[in-house]
Amino acid sequence: MPHDPAVTSPTGIQIHLRRGAVTAQIAQVGASLRQLSIDGVDIVPPYPADEPTPGASGVVLAPWPNRIRDGIWQDGETTRQLAITEPKFHNASHGLLRFTAYDIVEQSEDAVTLAATIVPQTGYPYLVQTSVRYALTDAGIDVTHTLTNGSADPAPVALGIHPYLTIGDAHPQDLVLKLPAETYFETDARMLPVGESPVSSGTDLREGRRLGDLQLDTGFANLRRDTDGFVRTTLTAPDGRTVTLQQGAGFGYVQVYTSTGYPGQSLVVAVEPMTAPADGFNSGRGVRRVARDESWTLEWGIRFS
Repeated sequence: MPHDPAVTSPTGIQIHLRRGAVTAQIAQVGASLRQLSIDGVDIVPPYPADEPTPGASGVVLAPWPNRIRDGIWQDGETTRQLAITEPKFHNASHGLLRFTAYDIVEQSEDAVTLAATIVPQTGYPYLVQTSVRYALTDAGIDVTHTLTNGSADPAPVALGIHPYLTIGDAHPQDLVLKLPAETYFETDARMLPVGESPVSSGTDLREGRRLGDLQLDTGFANLRRDTDGFVRTTLTAPDGRTVTLQQGAGFGYVQVYTSTGYPGQSLVVAVEPMTAPADGFNSGRGVRRVARDESWTLEWGIRFS
């Protein structure tokens, strides 16, 4: 279904995809997954057309996800200073493409590819081409990211995505969240990691916890993968219907954020696949140095059953 270049919003051109009973809306700004519905049930909750993206909803986070303390990181022997984009906590947050209007490269009725280039700038002197392809399936959506280094030197990159999940006709308090993570990151008042511990009563989601009993803005690590290599986080309604977010090779971390402030929703949860945890540019965990002209491809997706 072609987009209409004349129809814009604070999130740019809106791309509408359909495959049978599955529909999705992709926003040009941030290449964000703005809405996903199956058989009329919202799986990724929509928000008003005249509003900017709330809480980074569905946005692609590159070349790092989450936060960098004071925007300062060590690039070999060089200390780099990024712009402070989270003034409340004095951090550089969610990468450099969050508010970028991507180019729409290719589109069909049930798939679209968008692309944006990270150009050398204050605190990040690298040129990285990025693309994201959203393709509907009969039961959800598959997403493929490619990052290619156009710089002469190896470029440090990490990637994250910020989708919110729900089951639109079920009471959100009663949804059960299940995540196969063995450890979580302890954080300070600025939401930056200060330690890593085994999951405990407030953070152990391995057997599932009722969403209404949780209050999380927490990073998780040591994720258990299924035999096909995917990590699967599930959100299940009392009647057994389940939303599954699956993250492939390279996505070694996940951030879980519960919110009561999402437009039109009493409670939602963001399940954010990440290749690196918060402050990864300083810890080095999950950050990949992509060689000149090398590409890094990553996959994740959502299913409803």
